[in-house]
Amino acid sequence: MSERFYTRAEAAEYVRNQYGIPLSKNTLQKFVTVGGGPAYRVFGRNAVYRGADLDAWVAHKLSAPRHSSSN
Repeated sequence: MSERFYTRAEAAEYVRNQYGIPLSKNTLQKFVTVGGGPAYRVFGRNAVYRGADLDAWVAHKLSAPRHSSSN
């Protein structure tokens, strides 16, 4: 297996750098508790994230383009 896994802090940085979307490691931790976050795996005591799972989560969370706030 040669895929890259990101720690929670690295995952938040990945989303910020790749998409310009503000995200903190604390927000990712909250999603672990309440749900709604990206898929993750556990290695020892640490949550780790795949880039593909972060990309899919961002794509799922983004709305369709809008031209008005009244839609």
